[in-house]
This record gives sequence, structure tokens and C-alpha cells, in this order.
Amino acid sequence: MKIWLDDVRPAPSGFELALSVNQAKALVLKAEEKGVKIELIDCDHDLGDYYLDGGDGIKLLDWLCERRTFYPIALHTANPVGRDNMQRLINRYWNQD
Repeated sequence: MKIWLDDVRPAPSGFELALSVNQAKALVLKAEEKGVKIELIDCDHDLGDYYLDGGDGIKLLDWLCERRTFYPIALHTANPVGRDNMQRLINRYWNQD
């Protein structure tokens, strides 16, 4: 499964769309329940009004860190500060050997 977290951009072919962090969490939990491999989570940072349903995209990364479930992450956000903050988390936690 590939998850596309974004409130505006349509999901590319082959991706499941999550408009909010809580929707993305639900997709992750459903995949884990069913034993479906999560190949990629591609994240936006700013989620507009969907922010009210779990926060901005960085909150998904925080949740994944807390659970120690380091699925492959890509970022497609246009917010440079949000991107830097998300990338800092990825560099710190995802790239450990």
C-alpha cells in the first residue's frame, strides 16, 4: 500500500488518499491489521481545514516515531519550514542502523 497524505492534491495512481493525519493513521492501522505491506507514505505538511483532524503532516511522523514504525517516507510539501522540520525527524529516526 502507498499512502498519499494531502488535502488538495489528488493522489497519484496506485496511492490511497488520506486528507488528514487521522485518516492516514487509519489506513496504516488497517494495513497492519490485514498484513498489507506499506511501501510508502508520501506527505504534505499543511493540511488546511483537515488540520482539525489530527494536525499537520508532521504529526503523522511524530505518531510513527512514537510507535517505532518507520515506513518509507517521501515529502511533497511546498512549505519549506514544514519540509525542513519533517526532514529533520526523518533524518534523526528513519536513518538509524
